[in-house]
Amino acid sequence: MSAQTAILFDLDGTLLDTLQDLADSGNEVLSARGFPPHPVDAYRTFIGNGMVNLVRDIFPKEHRPEEGAGTEAVLAEYREAYGRNWQNTTSLFPGITGLLDELKVKQIPIGVLSNKAHDFTLKCVEAFLSDWEWDIVLGAREGVLKKPDPAGAIEAAGAVGIAPADCWFIGDSDVDMFTAVNAGMRAVGVSWGFRPVEELREAGAELILQEPADLLTFLRE
Repeated sequence: MSAQTAILFDLDGTLLDTLQDLADSGNEVLSARGFPPHPVDAYRTFIGNGMVNLVRDIFPKEHRPEEGAGTEAVLAEYREAYGRNWQNTTSLFPGITGLLDELKVKQIPIGVLSNKAHDFTLKCVEAFLSDWEWDIVLGAREGVLKKPDPAGAIEAAGAVGIAPADCWFIGDSDVDMFTAVNAGMRAVGVSWGFRPVEELREAGAELILQEPADLLTFLRE
């Protein structure tokens, strides 16, 4: 570990198990438009690229909303549904509490970088992760390219005052690993998230955490 290291986390599938609430929201939108719902596990492949992509991908290919007004309308419906559902079942993954406690004891800067809409990212951090002081929390914002573009990761590194090369980016998808690689950060995957470990390795993960406490072991090495 560098004398100065920062840890940046993805949110959905990494810190928080949001799968059920995201799936319920998507299925509400589908049902309202006369389409059958997806099994909850199907949403593992829809999550990670931001809400705009999610609301398009859940529809059958031949019925995907057109870019522009069509997508905006479905996005508004999804945001309304998720606004009702986001706290229903979401919780921290086992072991996250202990990991964050230890990182704060060690005075290691921590941040969140998510492709979830920025307002919902802030709500989730406030509701579920407010026991810890976060140095930076960033969701998807207008005018800033989403992950895997490195813009948000570079911004987060600047905000915590740590060089990208000394930042570890922790995530559960290929998008997260590509983001870390693109930003020149250490790419660290988690085995408990929404995507298979093989996907993480193929996308450039240097390390795979089997449980959150593994990060502390790797930091000591």
